[in-house]
Formats: sequence, C-alpha cells, structure tokens
Amino acid sequence: MTAPIARPGIMDISPYVGGESKLADAQRIIKLSSNEGALGPSPRAMEAYKALAGELHRYPDGGCTELRRAIAERYGLDADRIVCGAGSDELIGLLCKAYAGPGDEVLYSQYGFLMYPISAKAVGATPVTAPEVELRTSVDNLLAAVTERTKIVFVANPNNPTGTYISAEEMKRLRDGLPSHVLLVIDAAYAEFVGRNDYSAGEELVESTDNTVMTRTFSKMYALGGLRLGWAYCPANVADVLQRVRNPFNVPAPAQAAGVAALRDTAFADLCRAHNDVWLPWLAEQLTALGLEAVPSVANFLLVRFPAGGKDAQAADAFLRKRGIIVRAMAGYGLPDSLRITIGRDDELKLVVEALTEFMEQS
Repeated sequence: MTAPIARPGIMDISPYVGGESKLADAQRIIKLSSNEGALGPSPRAMEAYKALAGELHRYPDGGCTELRRAIAERYGLDADRIVCGAGSDELIGLLCKAYAGPGDEVLYSQYGFLMYPISAKAVGATPVTAPEVELRTSVDNLLAAVTERTKIVFVANPNNPTGTYISAEEMKRLRDGLPSHVLLVIDAAYAEFVGRNDYSAGEELVESTDNTVMTRTFSKMYALGGLRLGWAYCPANVADVLQRVRNPFNVPAPAQAAGVAALRDTAFADLCRAHNDVWLPWLAEQLTALGLEAVPSVANFLLVRFPAGGKDAQAADAFLRKRGIIVRAMAGYGLPDSLRITIGRDDELKLVVEALTEFMEQS
C-alpha cells in the first residue's frame, strides 16, 4: 500500500522548536529562553481570564470585536483594519497562504525569525534570505534580492534574535524601493520595548500604502504567550483577505478577555517597560565586563557572542544548564557562537552573571 504523500516542500520544513522549559534534576529552573515577560501577565489580565471559567462551553466572538476596539483605542488605530489571530505566528502563516505559493519567493533578512521560512515552505513558496550587515537588517541587500517571483518581504523590527532595528526612515526606503505587488510585512513583536526616537512599529506605512502589514503580539510585553494572541494592522484590502482565510473562531474567549484587560492596565505595562529599561543595559554591561560581546538590543533580550575554543557558546550553554539556567542556543539561526538571553527578573539575571563569571574564570 502507498501512504498519502505530503505536498512538495512540506518535508523540507525543519519543525520549529521553542525555548526549553525543563531540565532533569534541577531544583530551581530559571527559564530565559523564550523572551517571555519578566514580570508575568497583568493581574487584571489574569482575573479576566479566570472570570470566563464558567463560560468555556460558549463559542468566542469570531470577530474579536471588543479586543479589536481595545487595540484601536490603545494604539490610535482603525479597528476595522485589525485582524486578530492565535499569536502573530498564525497571521504570518495566513499571509503566506493568501499571497504566496509554488513558484513564488518569500524574502527575509539573514537572521530573521524562523517562522518566515517555515510558513513559506508550508505553502510551497521558496524562502530567500538577504545578508545582514553587522547583525542588522540591510535595506540595500533586501532590495537587491527582490526578483519577479518575490511576493512577500518579512522584516522583524526589532529583529529576533539579534535585538537590532532599522529606523522608520529606512523602513520607508524599503517600502518605496519594493515593487507595488510585493507585500511588506513588518513584524513588530517587540515594539513596546523600544524607546528610540527614530523607531516606528510601522503604523504610518500601513495607513499610507495598500501593500504593507504590521503584525504584533501579546506574548512579549503583555506576557500572554500561553494564550496565543496576536494581531495585524492591515490595509482594508488585506484585512478583508485575512478575514476570509482565518479560522472562524481562531481566538478563544478567555484570550480575548485577557488581552483587553492587559491593554487597559497601562500602569502594569509601564512597570514592565521600566524593568526592561533598567536590566537590559545592566546585563549588557556585566557581560561586556566579562569579555563577551553583547549585541546592542532594543528588545527584551540580548544576543551574546562567545569566543571560539573552550569557552564557546556550546560550553557556556552546558555550564548554565547544570545550574538550572535555560537560555537559547542560536545555532539554528546560523549563529553557533551565540546565546540569546531573555531579560528576566533581577534575581534571575544576577544568577546568570554569577554563573557566566564562574564559567569565564575557570581554567
């Protein structure tokens, strides 16, 4: 008998592997591998989630009406152009499903998020990368890589896993240089952490063009990764397409309620941002003093580069794991000399520095 055969390209996908959460024999685990919010979710979001425990037999609002209104209110956007999804991952996949296919190319930056090539291959499209310059997205290299087959360009800004970003001016230069039929998708998952004057998450490009989309998530600043909640801000024509291809009840009711509450708890979000503003530069300074390279980051994580030889990234990762500390190895991103460390609580980061100090000083 012949078993069913998957479409061409499916078996070329390397399944996405998230940051680990468990270690054998560890009394205490410090998980700094997934860029989760250091302080956890808003207390109001937790209460809103719990309040719906008795309503789990009811289907959610398929249009996410209240959630879209809350997003629009929080960020000054048009609610009719917001599409919600089960994390921004789902929306990335839907955009590929709707706008790319066999024979098409999906372009992204060299060290871009791994979901871009996975989503491209899932629809039969070919993922293409453009070289970065000093671990930063290069507009020139992206434009040089565009061909007649390019249908989508993904730009994570800030980028994961590097933590670097390009300015609003550079993003506009990219949009202006792309053919009109190419959809530019700005993945702004970490936008809430950025405090640079020249940065924009991309709302103005969405509103001034009909071929630009901005995706966002509740998994980072709002620490709702376990609920899988994200959204996209789109031109009206793209929003209409996404509403047609998404699942009818793709966002559970408790996730919607928690998202609304998180958006309205601005004091807690401010606290989370202030925590990151203090401990991100602190960790970078401490690691630099150990002789490591901490790539300048505007997100809630640091990409840390280790020297070759006995004190390389692989050895450092193993050393940290023995102490119950889980960070993210970056070999899968083409950065085998690096580890990505999430900005966690202050006590967690101090233990990371203590462990890496011991690691670097050992003979």
